[in-house]
Amino acid sequence: MDQNIQKILEIKNKKMRKAFNQNHIELLFLDNKQELLNYLDTLIKDDQTVGVGGSMTLFETGVINYLRNKPVRFLDRYQEGLSRDEIEDVFHQSLLADVYLTSSNAIDRNGNLYNIDGNGNRVAAMIYGPKKVIVIVGMNKIFDDEDSAIQHIKNISCPANALRLHKNTPCVQVGKCVDCQSDDRICSAYVKIARQPLSRMTVLVINEELGY
Repeated sequence: MDQNIQKILEIKNKKMRKAFNQNHIELLFLDNKQELLNYLDTLIKDDQTVGVGGSMTLFETGVINYLRNKPVRFLDRYQEGLSRDEIEDVFHQSLLADVYLTSSNAIDRNGNLYNIDGNGNRVAAMIYGPKKVIVIVGMNKIFDDEDSAIQHIKNISCPANALRLHKNTPCVQVGKCVDCQSDDRICSAYVKIARQPLSRMTVLVINEELGY
């Protein structure tokens, strides 16, 4: 990367970190997936109860396998053979977890997180419940402002996730949100997180493209 561009990016990231800190959200930049897993060792203690939100990023970074092999009480929503009722029970238990890991559909340089959810369990846990929330995002989830973050969610995140989940929604056909009334719709709850209780939320930005 050109040194001048690198310098500009460093200035932007410094301002971004300050904006998040003003909102009582810790923001850290990490170089790669291994650095992420090493850092999680400092945040997650043995015997803690850990829940996760639905996220491709957690699979891509190896976080799900990391939790399955760590001496914690992992509320594994992805465990094979779970019935729908059992999955719902995991969702409810996760609201009382010591630590909750998830990704975010988008964040902006003003210190805000933007998320859209179908069931609402993920955004509910991000907002309130778990004692500690760790949000893991790739560089592709960073946007300059609210409008560009929302446009990304509507035109990239929602159609890509609907396609991944084999949903029969118009966005799968046209590649963007049309605010449909389909029974398969997965974008039910729009949530902007602009501030948190002190020391509750940490956002970890990985220098890679992750998720949608």
